[in-house]
Amino acid sequence: MTIITFSEQNSVINQYMAELRDKNYQKNRLLFRNNIKRIGEMMAFELSKTLEYKPKTVTTPLGTLDISVPKDDLLIATVLRAGLPFHEGYLHVFDKAANGFVSAYRMYTNREHTEVGIHTEYMAAPSCKGKTLVIVDPMLATGGSMAASYEALVKTGTPKHVHIACVIATPEGLDVLRETLPEDAIVWCAAIDPGMNAQKYIIPGFGDAGDLCFGEKL
Repeated sequence: MTIITFSEQNSVINQYMAELRDKNYQKNRLLFRNNIKRIGEMMAFELSKTLEYKPKTVTTPLGTLDISVPKDDLLIATVLRAGLPFHEGYLHVFDKAANGFVSAYRMYTNREHTEVGIHTEYMAAPSCKGKTLVIVDPMLATGGSMAASYEALVKTGTPKHVHIACVIATPEGLDVLRETLPEDAIVWCAAIDPGMNAQKYIIPGFGDAGDLCFGEKL
């Protein structure tokens, strides 16, 4: 498994990450969603460099020329609900991609809220068979939701390639993916944080991505 971390180099993504993490900026949900979306767009552009390409002849008003365009058949899937703005950023770049949606969410299994189980109850996606599968979710904490989403999606067929995209990951979550994904899978992260607190939230992270995008839930 290959891990690409954007915080290891200077780019404008660092500015978006600084705003996402800032508790004062977080009061503006529109700004928060837009920054998640913009990181998705930039990450998708970098991912596009790994795809296979083929020549396409284009007719202009004054002639013709060949341009290399992506050959891969993409399926971009997201984990509801926090992944929706991130997914939208990817769709702005890969506007011809097929789409998948998985409802995979954490449930605390003890009274102290320190043990987490993953529940998957809904999926809407075409077959993964032969496609380049990209699963996007802002937070890779325990890795349980991402692993469950991947396992649900690949039941429809074996993908050609697998990419996982997140805004923030933890070493523990990445370890889970190493045991779950194919060896040639690529994981894209804007940043890798040191770990999690007792309630399995990423530290320092930026909090609950879904709540910050859309408001608190029951």
